[in-house]
Amino acid sequence: MQDRSTPRNIRRTWKVDLYGTWGDGPSATVYLGSHTVTLCADASGAKTAEIDGEAQDSLERAVGYLADRDNTVTLLGEERLTVSQSPPTPVIGKARACALHKIMGLMGLPHAQHYALSAAALCEPWPLSTLADLTEGEAKIVWGHLCRLYPKAREVAAQLKGRQTQAAA
Repeated sequence: MQDRSTPRNIRRTWKVDLYGTWGDGPSATVYLGSHTVTLCADASGAKTAEIDGEAQDSLERAVGYLADRDNTVTLLGEERLTVSQSPPTPVIGKARACALHKIMGLMGLPHAQHYALSAAALCEPWPLSTLADLTEGEAKIVWGHLCRLYPKAREVAAQLKGRQTQAAA
């Protein structure tokens, strides 16, 4: 089981274009401006937010910008923060991430929700940027969560594995 006592050390930065409505109805959308939002979770469990380089007292405003459906959000960068110089934990890589994407797609999940479902399984506050960077332990947690929500996932995975075995022979 994965140790969840300390969160991942990660910093993500987004460009957020803010939009609002003009008048009484939703017919007129107005561009309100652009902000750079940075969220960070460190090894001690502290979560911080910055908007345009200014530290925020709480995460509420920054997360609100990211969550508003009217806004356009673009991930600018993601940085894994290191606590020590220990060797990096091996990750599942692109091939296994691709297989996980295929299974999620066959379950009917839109591509963007693959990252949100994985983040929810790992108790991450933000969608992941890639599945290829999951550790073996994290991948098992995501797989277990997927199978609880979509019981046919195991059957689909077995069928995919059978097809790959036949293709290799």
